[in-house]
Amino acid sequence: MPFLRPCPAIRFESPRVTLEVLVRNLPRIVCQALCVLVLMTATGRAQEQPDPETWFQDAEAAYANVTNYTAIFHKQQLVDGKLHDEDSIFIKFRKPFSLYMRWISAPDKGCELLFVEGWNENRARVHKGGFFRFITRNLEPKSPRLMVGNLHPLTDTGLGHLVLTVVENVRKAGHAGELRFHEHGEETVCGRKTRRIELEFPKDKAKGYNAYRMVINQDVESKILVRIALYDWDDHLFENYNYEELNLNAGLTDTDFDPQNPEYHF
Repeated sequence: MPFLRPCPAIRFESPRVTLEVLVRNLPRIVCQALCVLVLMTATGRAQEQPDPETWFQDAEAAYANVTNYTAIFHKQQLVDGKLHDEDSIFIKFRKPFSLYMRWISAPDKGCELLFVEGWNENRARVHKGGFFRFITRNLEPKSPRLMVGNLHPLTDTGLGHLVLTVVENVRKAGHAGELRFHEHGEETVCGRKTRRIELEFPKDKAKGYNAYRMVINQDVESKILVRIALYDWDDHLFENYNYEELNLNAGLTDTDFDPQNPEYHF
């Protein structure tokens, strides 16, 4: 018979010894448990963070499906060191670039502007409101007359330019690892349910971003960007745009961009 080595005896510790070990190691056990809990929470939050790439692709795709629209366009800008009062303008827009604007708030109430790419030697047809509305002018988009009180030429007006500006900044900052992206939940803007998103860029104007901070509202249903506020490198508001009563794919025709339209006063 081969030699059999006896099995080692199984040692049972008394409950008293086990309790003493547990008490002695309790601080370490609690610390480890807390570390695990913090790690799980942090991992969950990381998974919940919105993806900037997905977000701006949704915004681009949403606008790509729009051919024309009408809206009340609210505009506020810091010009020559002064934050001007908000302008309210009824607009019609059709791709590739046809734009009609009628100011509905003072002091420019009654002014009209019509610009159609390739028409009128690429000049805008404009007139003031009130008594002088019969005086019509044809002006270049960057004419000093049109640039008074404006940071941008009229060719930068519209939802498309808003999307382009945001996406260019997001892509640049994302590739450089300089983008801070925050989502602040839902917010109702002009009767629309929106997502409120905040973008932060380096606080260094020399890096070439359009702003230090952008606060954006994206319509939950359509994914269209309907509001944007831009803050400078001192974190002061200097541009604010909002599209109210937005009617996408409104069925606009050539008549809507014809100076002979009987509803206009060119």
